[in-house]
Amino acid sequence: MDKQKKVGTPQKAIKAKKAEKSNLQGVIAFKDLGLEETPRIENIVGFSTWVRSLMQNWRQGTVACKGRSDVALSNKKPWKQKGTGRARAGSARSPLWRGGGVTFGPQSRDRNLRVTQSVKKRVLGDVLHGFLTNERINCLDWAAGQTGPKTSEAFSAIKNAGISTDRLILFVKTDDFLTQASFSNLPNVNMMFFDQPNAFDLVNGNRWVFLKKDFDVFKDMVGQWL
Repeated sequence: MDKQKKVGTPQKAIKAKKAEKSNLQGVIAFKDLGLEETPRIENIVGFSTWVRSLMQNWRQGTVACKGRSDVALSNKKPWKQKGTGRARAGSARSPLWRGGGVTFGPQSRDRNLRVTQSVKKRVLGDVLHGFLTNERINCLDWAAGQTGPKTSEAFSAIKNAGISTDRLILFVKTDDFLTQASFSNLPNVNMMFFDQPNAFDLVNGNRWVFLKKDFDVFKDMVGQWL
């Protein structure tokens, strides 16, 4: 029996296990946000419609080609129709000529698509319900130091919370520049402003994170989704 005690788990491993249990306190549930856990049917059509409109609206749309009416060449007939021995030509702007215009080339146009507020609300509620059900929302008790932004301190915070290997969506305020600068260099953290949620970025990570000081802001935001 004495030999088994000596060969047991080292003290460092025991401390690590205790730390993991304490880190689970940051997981947010339905009751923490004042919401009722009710079954929902996912609106896949609404989600795909919103994502499609987002990706379409994010297109820069500045592509353009010069047609025969836009090329800086004369519209005069290069030579007479008959008697020169050359092929007939009516303009140097012809697409057949070198330096001429492009036939049916792409032009910049308005490609914006719109999605109704009711569809957005339904999709946001479905995404929120899925993250809450799978316990994928964490409240991080961290604040930027007075000396300025520190990426090392931000990484230590998510590492101590046991979520450093997840793809995180961090909700921040638009004027919280210290928090933005602290987490901006972490490759697995994507930041999202509380007033600009969208379906594409919300599902681009497998865990949502917000700071403890912003709990009321997060609660008000998700309260409008359900």
